[in-house]
Amino acid sequence: MVGVPSAQELSSLYDRTRAELDSPRPNHNAVKTQLSQLKVGLVKIALHNAQAELDPKLQLTKRSILEMGAEFSIKTGDIPAFERYIAQLETYYYESKHGLAESNVMYPLIGLNLLRLLSENLIADFHTTLERIDLAQLQSNPYIVHPVKLEQALMEGSYKKVWQARAEVPTPEYLFFMDILMATIRNEVASCAEKSYSNLPFDDAKSVLFFTSMDELLRFAQERHWAVSPSEKRITFPSTAENTRMFQGETIMKQTLAYARELERIV
Repeated sequence: MVGVPSAQELSSLYDRTRAELDSPRPNHNAVKTQLSQLKVGLVKIALHNAQAELDPKLQLTKRSILEMGAEFSIKTGDIPAFERYIAQLETYYYESKHGLAESNVMYPLIGLNLLRLLSENLIADFHTTLERIDLAQLQSNPYIVHPVKLEQALMEGSYKKVWQARAEVPTPEYLFFMDILMATIRNEVASCAEKSYSNLPFDDAKSVLFFTSMDELLRFAQERHWAVSPSEKRITFPSTAENTRMFQGETIMKQTLAYARELERIV
């Protein structure tokens, strides 16, 4: 767009970008370019007309653009961009100065941000965000209840509940941050196993690491440089002097075939 766009031109470009993003095979480069044009257009309008911020129609378009940007960030795995969009949306979600009706995607995006905070272990920010949400929504809105229950499971150390929560996401977009969270948990469990055991059978290792297939386990073992014995169907962990000093004699966990059940509690 050359010059200062009209509200109609901005709305028309938003509709085209929205249609592209919603298409079965969206052109991400085109969406990214058009999002940039939309944001530049908003800045031009604001600089040209100081009263534009008071226009409800323009504010509705601006909110929709920011929400689409947040959605696009999740689709492309751009967490810093998602965080920036959410920061800009806070004035629309937690303040009433714009006088707009509640957005249909407000709580899904707030829920996604709560998951982001959990995946980054920003627990204080997580609770600060919860304090800004209406109590009724905390108790009944599925987009909010899901991350709230997830945080409770994490605080309990019940990683099995966290894993089960992956199958209960209220929208597929939640899987992005759920997978990041599970990867963090999986690495923590793996580090614990390395220090507590010299080796584990394939089936036990697959269970405690929350893998659904043996191929996933073997790829993970290769990444962590574990020795794999297909004939014995067993994984052997590397032994270090540090681990020997820390875990000689009694260890945090006993080496038994019930290891999977013990680790469900992570005590």
